Amino acid sequence: MTRPTPAAHPILLGCIADDFTGATDLANNLVRAGLRVVQTIGVPEGPLGAEVDAVVVALKSRTIAPAEAVAQSLAALHWLQAQGARQIYFKYCSTFDSTPAGNIGPVTEALMDALHCDFTIATPAFPDNKRTVFKGYLFAGEVLLNESGMQNHPLTPMTDANLVRVLQAQCRRKVGLIDHVAVAQGAEAIRARIAQLRSEGVGIAIVDAVSNDDLLRLGPALADLPLVTAGSGVAIGLPANFGIAPSSTASALPAPTGHRAVVSGSCSLATNRQVAAFIASGRPALAVDPLQLAAGIDVVGQALAWAEPLLDGGPVLVYSTADPSAVKAVQGRLGVEEAGAMVERAIAAIARGLVARGVRQLVVAGGETSGACVQALGIAQLQIGAQIDPGVPWCHAASEAAGGAGLHIALKSGNFGSDDFFTKAFELL
Repeated sequence: MTRPTPAAHPILLGCIADDFTGATDLANNLVRAGLRVVQTIGVPEGPLGAEVDAVVVALKSRTIAPAEAVAQSLAALHWLQAQGARQIYFKYCSTFDSTPAGNIGPVTEALMDALHCDFTIATPAFPDNKRTVFKGYLFAGEVLLNESGMQNHPLTPMTDANLVRVLQAQCRRKVGLIDHVAVAQGAEAIRARIAQLRSEGVGIAIVDAVSNDDLLRLGPALADLPLVTAGSGVAIGLPANFGIAPSSTASALPAPTGHRAVVSGSCSLATNRQVAAFIASGRPALAVDPLQLAAGIDVVGQALAWAEPLLDGGPVLVYSTADPSAVKAVQGRLGVEEAGAMVERAIAAIARGLVARGVRQLVVAGGETSGACVQALGIAQLQIGAQIDPGVPWCHAASEAAGGAGLHIALKSGNFGSDDFFTKAFELL
């Protein structure tokens, strides 16, 4: 294996995200906490050449085969180590969605092995987005994860909210818990609990957190860990370990130009509501039918022909969002993987076509969809801007599809954002 070229400016925090929306979610929290952040699309071939405090390497590894997810994550780790990263952060979704085979457990353990790390934590807690962990159970809003709609996720259905059980099924190391009692007492109590767990042979500990105060208490206790694994919430407590305070200067982006559009491939409850709100506002929207795609109909061409004369009038929406019963019906006809991949390819091709037609402000909904779109748009790295809603910032990037010109893009996790997100986003840019 070729060794990555060392960076001229060593970074403080090196992050590996298992999807593209999750990467921007993490980068957003780091920027808000004062770090200068660049997000890369995949593992770069060489040093960035820019002086930044943190780099988030965005992978599309959440739902691929575990062995491939491990290989990609280790490649990202080796590049980040070459850039001088003092600490590594493996970021996954705040819904912890995975299967008994992975990929959260296998990637975590592979990173631990590579870093010679005998202990790390795991918590998807993100209170700003109503994801909290209590007694090891993950809540989405007021309900347990498995009652939130995530039990119907088309690729990674979550039927158990007990994160110790979920993670233990994926790991050979013993999984334990740092509960709310220890967290509430602060960093020293958390360190003491970590020492106790280590003495009991525990290698990974789920951590309770029901508020940002909990995450801020957790941060100092993690300063000496080579590896942290979490959703994006833990990020708010880490910059202070490097002597960095919040600053608004890191989020400035160039002025927006061009047409506006939204593409959505997510089937989450939140995105369903956002699509419905956009349509209810009277703005133009077009649904993509997976069965028409499967029949060989030129859905992409039809969507672009529909959108082109409407772009001057404001944002348009092209979506494949559907309720769980409709999704299952399509999967029954086409197969789970093929149905998802086919829609991703179509939405990505539509996004590229829209940008080629002058769209320079683009919202993308759905983690897998965002990964496909960013790759189709020929984006190599993103500058992180201001937050639209918790976990979702505007970003700016040079896009091959735009002839190398700048593009403002927001990559929204399916579960994130208020009901009016698709219209509010453009008002805030």
